[in-house]
Amino acid sequence: MQCNCFVGIDVSLKSNAVCVLDSQGSKLCSFTVRNDREGSQTLVDRVCSCLSKAEVAPSIKFGIEATSIYGLPLLYFLKQEQTLKNLDAHYYILNPKQVNGFKRTYSDLPKTDPVDAFIIADCLRFGRIGTKEAYMDDVYSSIQKLTRARFHVAQDLAAEKNRYLSSLFLKFSAMTQVNLFSDNFGATAMALVEEFETVDDIANTSVEELAAFLNDHGKGRFADPNELAHTIQSAARASYRLPKTVLGSVNQTMAVSARTIRFYEKQLKDYDKAIADLVSTLPGNPLATVAGVGPVYSAGIMAEIGDVSRFKDQAALAKYAGFAWSRHQSGEFDADQTHMINSGNHYLRYYLIEAANKVRMHDPDYMAFYQKKLGETKTTPHKRALALTARKFVRLVYALLRDNKFYLPSSTE
Repeated sequence: MQCNCFVGIDVSLKSNAVCVLDSQGSKLCSFTVRNDREGSQTLVDRVCSCLSKAEVAPSIKFGIEATSIYGLPLLYFLKQEQTLKNLDAHYYILNPKQVNGFKRTYSDLPKTDPVDAFIIADCLRFGRIGTKEAYMDDVYSSIQKLTRARFHVAQDLAAEKNRYLSSLFLKFSAMTQVNLFSDNFGATAMALVEEFETVDDIANTSVEELAAFLNDHGKGRFADPNELAHTIQSAARASYRLPKTVLGSVNQTMAVSARTIRFYEKQLKDYDKAIADLVSTLPGNPLATVAGVGPVYSAGIMAEIGDVSRFKDQAALAKYAGFAWSRHQSGEFDADQTHMINSGNHYLRYYLIEAANKVRMHDPDYMAFYQKKLGETKTTPHKRALALTARKFVRLVYALLRDNKFYLPSSTE
């Protein structure tokens, strides 16, 4: 007879706990193996032996949690194992939040690796796993390795910039309150903070000398350095003064933070070049034809989507990326604005939002849509309007990848 079997694997650095359930939830076998090539072969042999003893000809679903990198080599091994190629085997990477939520329905279970393997298998059995089958094409996986690493560097850079701004307020409070520069992380803005020890040093420097400093570090790009110098000195006089010992620590903190920011920015450039070089070897890139998207963002999107035919429509793709909103309804009340769901592929969501932010700056249709949503939103208007613009962008992404066609701004999505 035909029967679905579900293999839950709780992965750790040194070992993998395995639990196999049949379609009725009965445990067929449970064991632990080493997390290495030999242990993985043992896993395959024991699973196949277990199914043989149960006298079933199964369709097998393997599942692991997306909690670390420790399960990826195992998945590659299973996908390449000839014994499993002869069976109807499918592989899933489960969202840890969903697995934990599912586990809460079993209030009396302890926290152990064998139990966690059972929960993963049972979560697969019920089918509400909220994810697509793992897509493990070698080309897409190689791009994904770079784009995901770049994502983490971008997150680290954003966090470091926030820390820098916190210190900047302590040293030069007015600089964070008024727009002295278009970018507080630009070369001139950071040089001003680094090379003048106190705001009094800035305020007491002659206008001519300060203007020359700005003109030199700005490479002549400031229209009126003297006027900017006056504005900066006014801001310096309006800023708070810190005790000398405290200011010394702030200056040291900012110096380290500035070096860290430059390091992360260099890493981003290195990743961008590596990604662009790799993408250039691929035949055709429909997303890169959309103004503003470019090779890096398009690579991040394609690497997470893989084969777009996995998704039945653009709505399924949007939900996979986390572009779905919860509903808040009680009686006759139905909230107009609700929160975006916490699940979904956060790498894909990041690259879609970043790409949409660029597209709105180049495409009048997307700019008009963004402005409309910006005016409709009371709380966090930019963040929400951009998320909605990215949701609109998903429809275009799906159409371009589905039809493998280049983008024409005048064409309908």
